[in-house]
Amino acid sequence: MDSRRKFLGSVATGLATSLAPSKVLGANERIRAGIIGAGARGMEIVRDAMGCPNIDFVAFADIYTRRLEEAKAAAPGARTYLDHRYLLDDKSIDAVLIATPQHLHCEHFVASLEAGKHVYQEKTMAFTVEHAKRMRAAYQKVEGKRSVQIGHQGCSSGLMTDALVMASPARLGKITMIEAHMFRNTPHGKPQWSRPVYPDMNPENILWNQFLGEAPRHDFDANRYANWRFFWDYSGGNFYENMCHQLAFWYRPLNLHIPKAVTTTGGVFLWKDGREVPDTMSVSMEHPEELLVTWASSFGNNQLGASEHVLGTDGTIMKAQQIRYLPQKVNLPKGEEILGQMRTEPRAHMRNFFDCIRSGKETNCPFELGYRVSIACRMAVESYRRGRTARWDAANEEIV
Repeated sequence: MDSRRKFLGSVATGLATSLAPSKVLGANERIRAGIIGAGARGMEIVRDAMGCPNIDFVAFADIYTRRLEEAKAAAPGARTYLDHRYLLDDKSIDAVLIATPQHLHCEHFVASLEAGKHVYQEKTMAFTVEHAKRMRAAYQKVEGKRSVQIGHQGCSSGLMTDALVMASPARLGKITMIEAHMFRNTPHGKPQWSRPVYPDMNPENILWNQFLGEAPRHDFDANRYANWRFFWDYSGGNFYENMCHQLAFWYRPLNLHIPKAVTTTGGVFLWKDGREVPDTMSVSMEHPEELLVTWASSFGNNQLGASEHVLGTDGTIMKAQQIRYLPQKVNLPKGEEILGQMRTEPRAHMRNFFDCIRSGKETNCPFELGYRVSIACRMAVESYRRGRTARWDAANEEIV
């Protein structure tokens, strides 16, 4: 492992800052991959990547020494870095997975594309509108030359394959509403998302300034580091953790655009543990397609689970663990019910990413889809924090 002493005493020189020539990979040629952000979620997608054919996982970058030590167990021959720029400087690496806190996505995404890498970016793609625009500018420079997959895994699921067939005007008619929800519960005394603060989470083992990135300055705080999902400086709360997935699933087959207006209500009603993001919330999104998307979520009861209902004049699509189409007999008397049959292949989303690197085809969750979902989620955050409806100024690309 690159030691902290080496990191503090060195300056990353010769870092790749321009797009390297694209290397054409054959169908069976091995892809060399690395990751920025080797935490719990990061290691999940590392295992997905290592389970795909013809992948060599060769590098880990993380600002916490413990994570780099643990990552070596997954790939003993891989190199480890406290500074992600050293990883990006390795021209032999073809693809980079990014699984850092949400406020750092823009920094790592832009740097990875500028270093000539293909990118798998965990959700939610962009933290703010300004970040989304910077990421778009970087992507436009390499579009068609580098593959980008955003980590909304449902876009590669068997449910999506069925949804693309079911979600046709002939079956649904005019859609006026999508009702969605996501409810969870945890045992008493075990708050949703809460992570332990270990004794070695200290300034010697964590590069605090790199964690902060562009966020407001704070003295070192191990709880902010371990439980970054609790704080607006680094997190979009459950809008970015779960609402984003449910939006992305339907934004793809219905080709929905950024909402015109979003109204969010809720609060921290259950977990009084210092978190800033709400544990109970309701969102209403008015889309330019004359369609309303509603989403409700709470961490205090899981009876209703997670599901979505697409409501059209001629039919309904119900999605939970399965997906089902039901005709509205009043308008489609001869319509027949359809039960989804497609299964989701293991590691489907990650495998699609690597397949697209080799083929040059568009990924199942491309940049543009991630962009629209990011803006919608940010509008929900802004509405909650401002206490009023957030509107999208499409001409100036701003939330007002």
